[in-house]
Amino acid sequence: MFARIITFTGARNIDAGISFLREDAVPVLRDQKGYRGLSANADRSRGLLGVMTIWDTKDERDASWTALAGTRQQGLDAVGGGMSSDNYELVLQELGADPPVPGSALLLIPASLDPARADEHLAYFRANVLPEIKQTPGFQAVRMVLDRDSGNTITGTTWSGPEGLRAAATAAEARRQPAAGRGVRFGEASYREVVVSDIR
Repeated sequence: MFARIITFTGARNIDAGISFLREDAVPVLRDQKGYRGLSANADRSRGLLGVMTIWDTKDERDASWTALAGTRQQGLDAVGGGMSSDNYELVLQELGADPPVPGSALLLIPASLDPARADEHLAYFRANVLPEIKQTPGFQAVRMVLDRDSGNTITGTTWSGPEGLRAAATAAEARRQPAAGRGVRFGEASYREVVVSDIR
C-alpha cells in the first residue's frame, strides 16, 4: 500500500481542523478509488497537525491529489498556518487487538538509510524489533512508511496510554546505537496524540 502525509505547521486552530477532517474530509475520501484509511495526529504545544491517508496503489494515491485539491484548501483554511505534503510506500502496518482511537498516544521516529538496503533493514525490523514492540503492554499499532528514492522513513507506534509510550521511547533510544552501526541515521522523535482514525 501507499501513503500521503500532509503536515500542517503553525496551526492556529487544531480543533477546527479535527472537526473538518471528521465531518467533511473523511466522507470525501471514502468516495475516492483506492482509499484505505486516514489517521490524524496532533502536537498542540508545537502547533502541528499531521494527516496520513492510505491507498491501495501508487497510481490511486497520485490520482487523488488533484481530486482532493479543494478539500486540502478547505482544511488549510480551517487550520491556518502552513502545509506540506510527502508521499511514501507503506511498508509495514500491524494492528493490535485494540486499534488506535482518538486520545491514543503516538510516537513518531524519522530515520534515513541507504535506499539500496531498504528491504534488508525492513526484514531486520520485522524479525527483531517488531516482536518486541508488539509485546509491550499498551501496544495498539505500528506503521512504517518509506521513500525508496531518498531512503527516508518514519516509524509510528501507537499506545493506549503514557506508560506504553514511555516504554516504547526507552526501547527505541536503546536501539539507536546498534541501528547506527547498520547505517541507520535517526531524527528527532515526536510525541503526539491520535485525533482522528478511519482505518478501513
